[in-house]
Amino acid sequence: MSDLTVPAPLVDLHPLLARLVKLTGASVLNADTYDAWAQQPGPAMVVFAEDPERFKETLDLAVVVPELHATGGGRFRVALLPPTASRAIAPRYGFARWPAFVMLRDGQYLGAVDGIRDWDDYAAELMRLLAAEPSRPPTVGIPVRAAGPTGEAGCH
Repeated sequence: MSDLTVPAPLVDLHPLLARLVKLTGASVLNADTYDAWAQQPGPAMVVFAEDPERFKETLDLAVVVPELHATGGGRFRVALLPPTASRAIAPRYGFARWPAFVMLRDGQYLGAVDGIRDWDDYAAELMRLLAAEPSRPPTVGIPVRAAGPTGEAGCH
């Protein structure tokens, strides 16, 4: 177990989320431990879980992630963000639906898969993301304008 793994009591997790942690060796993170974990070298999957009572699909993803991890030959590490941490970190990545997972490499964004998909879509997206070049994550579309030296609006 890494020193960045928060030994969150698995008893506080839904049994299927606890199963995900056990089968994948996932780190259970919070908003304070996320950045250090994410910056570690290599490919990584971050699972954004929501309250299964509100978003039942969270449990579908909890079952799918261990299968994706096995399909990927364990080539990536996994972290689980429980609901409170998920809500705090999610705006960084701009995904639109819950549940979701984000793929990173060396802390850099590769892409996200949100909502529930067919198995073939998950598997294809995982392989595409593992081969992807890092990019800037999409964010909430709020336009930013700054006044230029002549008082005119500009983006730089």
